[in-house]
Amino acid sequence: MTKIIHSGMFKLKVLLLATLVVCPILLEAQDTSRIPKQDSISINKSDSTSDTIPRFDLENQKEMVYRDSLLDSLTEQIHSLKQNSRQNATAIHGLLQGKQIDNKTKYKLMKSNLISATKTYYLLNRKIIDLKSRTTSNNLDVFITSLNNPESKALGFSFSEKVVDLVKTVVLHGKAHKNKRNEKIINTTESIIKSPIFKSLVTLTPPLAIANSIMTFFHTLSINNKHIDIKTLNEFEKEMNKYVSYYTALNEANQKFQNGLNFNKDQLNMLQQNMYDHLLFTASALKLDPPKAKGGEQLGVTLNHYFLSFNQETTEKFFDKLEKKYTKNGEIDYEQLLRENMSLKEANNQLEDLEAQTQRFENLYNEYFSLVDTYYNQVNKALTLALTNGVADKNRVKQKQQEFSQLKQQAISDMKASIDIKELENNTDNIKYRYKIF
Repeated sequence: MTKIIHSGMFKLKVLLLATLVVCPILLEAQDTSRIPKQDSISINKSDSTSDTIPRFDLENQKEMVYRDSLLDSLTEQIHSLKQNSRQNATAIHGLLQGKQIDNKTKYKLMKSNLISATKTYYLLNRKIIDLKSRTTSNNLDVFITSLNNPESKALGFSFSEKVVDLVKTVVLHGKAHKNKRNEKIINTTESIIKSPIFKSLVTLTPPLAIANSIMTFFHTLSINNKHIDIKTLNEFEKEMNKYVSYYTALNEANQKFQNGLNFNKDQLNMLQQNMYDHLLFTASALKLDPPKAKGGEQLGVTLNHYFLSFNQETTEKFFDKLEKKYTKNGEIDYEQLLRENMSLKEANNQLEDLEAQTQRFENLYNEYFSLVDTYYNQVNKALTLALTNGVADKNRVKQKQQEFSQLKQQAISDMKASIDIKELENNTDNIKYRYKIF
């Protein structure tokens, strides 16, 4: 742009010189063919006074008009050139000024983004920990454990008692106390039911394990006991399966829910590791030491300690110090600041990955509620099956379904209040990651 100004000034000087030099030459070089020569002028006095003098005046006027016209044209060109030169100078100044504004804007955007990112790291880590801790709900656990407990009468019956009753009525045909052999069978049945092994099987539904062990016991017993035949065992198994099918459906619901929670937790652990890796580069760009994990310490705990020092306040102090370093004559040299701190530019440009991680967390957060909904429907189906099989009272089943619905809603409300996903969303929106800085 500077060359344009020099070129314009050079042309201006040329035209000014042309005004002084060319004009006299043009006057002398005018066509004189129409001016009478001396020997062609009439010597008649009357002619010289009446004809020759007016012709000279006319030619002089034409020459003056031509000269004025040429001067006007040159003056107009000079004025135009001056105007163009001023416009070029203004354009150059504007571009230079625009460059300063652009660098300042870049810096302000980068600063705002990285400060917001500092808080986003903290929020994302805290909410990952909260969601991982919500893989179970105390109230729901108590409710499901009660339904799963073979000693519980949550649905109006105790599975342990029902098995003993079926042994007495179906297997022993109502003759449980007729002889010592039958009494021994009852005692063995009760011993199997009360085994500590089955009481420890909370998540795998103890009734299923009890039913399998009882059937194995009677099939073995039937080999040497002629009173226990296949028909009797089939009848016993059929009656016991009315209860077992309910526990099987409940067990499948529990197992699928637990598997879903475990997968969700694995994904959260992976997300937390990715966030940690992303954090390392941002921390180095801000001239901060990386997080240091103690032996055997979980990543979430390490990050919780790290965020005591890596926070919005320390990030703002870093930029204040940086601005003072590049302040000259009361003005910040944004161009030099950006040029000499390329890692900050790159940290800003990688914030799109951090935004993607917050989106991933939101997906896992929503998946948790999908798991709860599915689990709720499957447990209700198990309760309905108990009603269909005639082993539970209708009013009792309806009561438990309503209780379970309330516990589910309470668990969801507690989760939403604890994690507050909107807080993370709003803070992430403050990061203008779409604007790359080069």
